[in-house]
Amino acid sequence: MPESSSISCAAHSKSISKSGSAERVDITLPGTRRARGSAHPLTLVTDEIIDIFWGMGFEIARGPDIEDDYHNFEALNFPKDHPARDMQDTIFVSNNRLLRTHTSPVQIRAMESRKPPLQVIVPGAVYRHDDDATHSPMFHQVEGFMVDQAIAFSDLKGVLTHFLRQIFDRDAGVRFRPSFFPFTEPSAEIDIQCVICGGDGTLRDGQSCRVCKTSGWLEILGAGMIDPAVFKFVGYDPEKVSGFAFGMGVERIAMLKYGIDDIRLFFQNDLRFLRQFA
Repeated sequence: MPESSSISCAAHSKSISKSGSAERVDITLPGTRRARGSAHPLTLVTDEIIDIFWGMGFEIARGPDIEDDYHNFEALNFPKDHPARDMQDTIFVSNNRLLRTHTSPVQIRAMESRKPPLQVIVPGAVYRHDDDATHSPMFHQVEGFMVDQAIAFSDLKGVLTHFLRQIFDRDAGVRFRPSFFPFTEPSAEIDIQCVICGGDGTLRDGQSCRVCKTSGWLEILGAGMIDPAVFKFVGYDPEKVSGFAFGMGVERIAMLKYGIDDIRLFFQNDLRFLRQFA
């Protein structure tokens, strides 16, 4: 072999040796800990809500975010001149298509496709013209309903009382106040004893509770017995079946569980806020 070739091979081997030394991994050094992600607080609360109702025998249903006027309003007994149809409240895609304002249209779709008994919850995003510290143009709801023979208001009270005591992990007082919704009759707003002050209206330091405004109660969801007119839209005989429906805002429950006073924090993607839920 020529002397020049021998020198070239030696230099090449030396280069490889140096490269290998530079790339060698020192297994005695401490490892680099990488930050791990976690579920979003709204996902955590939604999953907990689903788990509670799943334990009571409810199944899960989904539906489209872009709905038609019939399923979002008409079949739910909203009159043609109802203010909820106004452009100021509803985000329309076209004359007859809109971003759903609640998850209740899935109730109609489920009843159209199946016969009783039904026991369903519907988690999902909804959209309205709202944007401040306690409202967002896109937020999340969980709709639920039960339909069968001889379903009574007492069944509704039992289901929701159990749910509220489970989600807030306390034996809090629950009250039902008369209200009105187009798709339920009778209807009720459901309140729970304030989870911040314990229903006293004042905090331990003697300050007034700003969350419940010293009333000791917090409005948490709406519910009622399904209106017979809704059953007629889906082809059910209101003389043979009855049922109840309810709806709740996931953000509102999350704000109460975690003591958050601004709904916008959920959507700003601030890692300082999100890491608290890891």
